[in-house]
Amino acid sequence: MEFSLHNWTTAPADSRAALKRVGEELGYVPALLAQMAESPPVLEAYGTLSAIFRRSSLTPIEQQIVLLAVSVENASHYCTPAHAIRARAASLDEAAVTAIRRGRPLPDARQEALRRLTVQMVRKHGTVSESELDAFVTAGFTRANILEIILAVGLKTLSNYVAFVAKTPLDPPMVAEAFAAGRPCA
Repeated sequence: MEFSLHNWTTAPADSRAALKRVGEELGYVPALLAQMAESPPVLEAYGTLSAIFRRSSLTPIEQQIVLLAVSVENASHYCTPAHAIRARAASLDEAAVTAIRRGRPLPDARQEALRRLTVQMVRKHGTVSESELDAFVTAGFTRANILEIILAVGLKTLSNYVAFVAKTPLDPPMVAEAFAAGRPCA
């Protein structure tokens, strides 16, 4: 099945304004959003959830650790390179980006607690143990942060699954990044 790469002139009417705005902000329309535009509610949901997650109490670096870790755990060919780029833009160091992409522990204990709980949330479909939650809080996080990880898992599940089903092609900035960790996809 082939999904169209819409632009603001070809998308369904209810998706056009969002695509036009994104195109003006970024200078191009990311392929994932171009495909999501086929369903205006999906495009709206992704934009809304993204905006809400950006308002979470996690720092921009912590947000990218979570988003990258979920994308890696789901082996997303599209979202993994996208969030590796965004993680660096948020000032996450290269060693940490590479470690997340390779599923290895982070050297910073607090960041590792965040990565570890995020990965466990995905692997265990939310059924993490009390000891895993306690370890996360002991590392300096809050109960609100636990819920914010769940929000991010939902957000990335939406985008990762769309990318899988629609076979979303990589945007030009992501092509080299797709293989940066020494293996394709994740």
